This record gives sequence, C-alpha cells and structure tokens, in this order.
Amino acid sequence: MTLLRITKHGEAVLKRPSAPVDLEKMGDELPKLLKDMWATMYSVRGVGLAAPQVGLNIRLSVIDVRPEGKPQRLVLINPQIVSRDGKIHDEEGCLSLPGVYAKIDRAAKVRVRALDEKGRPWEMEGEGLLARAFQHEIDHLDGRLFIDHLDFVHKLRVMSIIKDLKPTWS
Repeated sequence: MTLLRITKHGEAVLKRPSAPVDLEKMGDELPKLLKDMWATMYSVRGVGLAAPQVGLNIRLSVIDVRPEGKPQRLVLINPQIVSRDGKIHDEEGCLSLPGVYAKIDRAAKVRVRALDEKGRPWEMEGEGLLARAFQHEIDHLDGRLFIDHLDFVHKLRVMSIIKDLKPTWS
C-alpha cells in the first residue's frame, strides 16, 4: 500500500475530462490502485477520492461517507448520474483545495450507475452527504471542481483565499 500524492488546484489533470476505464487494460493494476486510493483518502480523512486527484485521467472514484459510523466502501468505475431530484445549498470542501470551503447548490438526491471493482454494474440512490459525494466525485471525472459551481463574485472571493493558502499546500 502506497499513499499517493493528491493533486492540487491549478494542476491540469483536475480540469480535463477523464477517459473511461478499460478494465481489461487495467488488469492486475486495479486492485493495487484501489488499495492505494483508499489508504490515501483515509489518511487525510476524506470521504471521496477521484483518480484525477491522484494524477490519473480515468473515470474511477472511491467513496465512503461512513453512514452511521460504519464503512460503506463504494467503487465507482465509469459512473454516471442517471437522475437528480431536489436542491440543497450546503458547504463543500475538497482534498485538492485544502482549507477552502464554500456553499454551493447540489441536487438533494441523485441516482448513480457505475461498475464496481470487479466490473459488475450497480445502481444506487443517494441523499445527503452521499448525494453530495456522488456529484462531487463525478464532477472531478468531468474536469470540474466544486468552486466551478460558484457565481463570479463568490468565485473571486474563493480565488483570493486559494492564493493565500496555496503556498501552504504540499
């Protein structure tokens, strides 16, 4: 198990849409990559981590929002949101923007379809933190950060905070 370097705001991989995962091509690399992604995410107390956040431009993400304090590890390979319902305005942060938080609009409930680590299809509806995590991680796979949802004025404020914090990011 290896802790991976988390990419930070300004790195090109975070702004590029990711390519679909080819499970045949990945072969034996996938289990190790997933193990490393889980370890990396847990080491920084995250609830989700997308492949672009570790420098890989592929449609792969892991999520564990720990419902009721218990692990619920979800692997999302080539995920897509199939439905959205409602709206919620809440604070969000990101491992690629350490120390930066902003309130943004998200769907209150989403249904996601993806493949698991063995290539089996699954579908799940999420509400609350899980819905937010699904949308946040899939945004990463589409080359978007949560701050891209901000209006111009709020984005300017956040960019000022990023400018101040960036020298502290390792």
